[in-house]
Amino acid sequence: MAAPGGEFFIQKNIKKTAAHHESFKQLWETKWKAPAKMGVYPFMFGTTKDFQPIVDELVKQDFKEPYDWDAYAQVYFPKAEELTKIAEEAEKAGEIEKASEYYLRSSAVYRISRFPAPRSEKQKYAWKVGKEMCIKGLGLRPHPVHEILVPHKHAIEGEGAHIPIYHLLPDTATAEAPAPLLIIMTGLDGYRTELAVWMEGWRQKGVGTIVLEIPGTGDSPALPGDPKSPDRQYESLLDWIDTQDRINKKKVCVWAFSTGGYYAIRLAHMQPHRLAGVVSQGGGVHHMFDPAWLEEVNHLEYPFDLANTLAYKYGYGTDIEKFKKEASDKFSLLKDGTLDKPECARLLLVNGTEDEIFPIDDYYLALQHGAPKEARFVPKTKHMGEPDAFFIILKWLYAIFDVADKNPITQMKTMPFQPKY
Repeated sequence: MAAPGGEFFIQKNIKKTAAHHESFKQLWETKWKAPAKMGVYPFMFGTTKDFQPIVDELVKQDFKEPYDWDAYAQVYFPKAEELTKIAEEAEKAGEIEKASEYYLRSSAVYRISRFPAPRSEKQKYAWKVGKEMCIKGLGLRPHPVHEILVPHKHAIEGEGAHIPIYHLLPDTATAEAPAPLLIIMTGLDGYRTELAVWMEGWRQKGVGTIVLEIPGTGDSPALPGDPKSPDRQYESLLDWIDTQDRINKKKVCVWAFSTGGYYAIRLAHMQPHRLAGVVSQGGGVHHMFDPAWLEEVNHLEYPFDLANTLAYKYGYGTDIEKFKKEASDKFSLLKDGTLDKPECARLLLVNGTEDEIFPIDDYYLALQHGAPKEARFVPKTKHMGEPDAFFIILKWLYAIFDVADKNPITQMKTMPFQPKY
C-alpha cells in the first residue's frame, strides 16, 4: 500500500458494500441505467429500448448474486435474436445502414448476456454469436472495420496460431504517406467488439487503429496463466505491424483500458524502442494482486464478482483461493523486476484517485521505480478517472500523432450510440 500507515488510499471505503451488489434491480438502477441511456460503456452500440424488456424480466425473476450465468444469459437471447432477424431482413432489402445498426444492437445485447466474462456454456455461445453480429455491423459501415488473423509466430505449445484483431486505417494512408497507429488493448470484460467504438473517431483524426484482447479474455491466443505469454503475443503483433507499409512505424502508440493497463505497462518495459507512447488507464502493477485487496473487491465498485472474474481470466478457473494465494508472486510487475528495468517507452499513467477496482496505490508504486514516467490522477473519481481522463489522454496522444484537429470534443461526439431506427 502506498498511503500513510501502510493502508490503501481508499481504506476508509474498503469495507463498504456497493448497492449494485444487492440485486440486478439495484445494478440497473444505480449503475447501468444511465450509461445504457447514453449508449456508452458497457452498452456500446446498445439502446435502452432494447434492454428494458430484458431488465424487466431479470427484475421479475429477482436475479442477484451469486448469478446462475446460464439462466442469466438466456433471458437476453430472445431480444438479441429479434434484432438479428431485423438486421438480416434489412440487409436482404438493401437497407445497409439499418442492417448495420441492428447487427450492432444485437451484438450489444449478446455482450451484456456474457458480461463480465463468458464462463458458462450459454455465455460462451453469446460471445461466439455476438462477435459475429458485431463484425457484420462494423463491416457494413461506410468505412468498414476488418478482422485480421495476425500470425502468432512467437507462440509456444498450447497457444493459438493467430491473434484476431479489428483493424481500420484512414483512406489517406498510403505507402508514401503512412498513417500513425493506435493499438487499443481491451480490458477484463470489454473486448474488441466493444472497444471498436473508438475506431471511427480515430479514423476521422487520420489515425489507424488495431483492437485486440488481452491474455485470458476474448480470443487472445496467449496462455492466461503464463506471465510471459503477453510478451510473445505483442511481439508477434509488432512484427506484423512492421510488414504493413501503410502504417507509420515511428508513430505507433498503445492505449490500454483497465486490466489491459497492466499489460501496457509490461509492454512499455519489454519493447521500449518500438513504441512512440503508451497509455495505461486504470491499470495496476502489484497491489492489484494483493490478497488483502482481492478479499474486498467483490463488494466494491465492479458490477459483479471481480476477484472471481480475475481468477478466471488469469487461468485459475473457479479456484479463487489459489488465485489469491499465488497471483502476487506470479504476476506482480514489481516482484518480477519489470518496474525496475532501466528503459521504458514513454508511458502515461491515468486513473481516478478513488478507484475501487485497481488501487491508485499501484501507480504511485510505478512512479517510484525504474525509468521516469508521466502521470495524471483525477481526484474524487473512481475507476479509469472518466470522463476527465479521456480528454487528458486524447490530447497527449494527439501531440504524439501530430493530428491536425486537436479538439477532443469532435472525437468524443462519435462515442455515444443513439439509434436511428
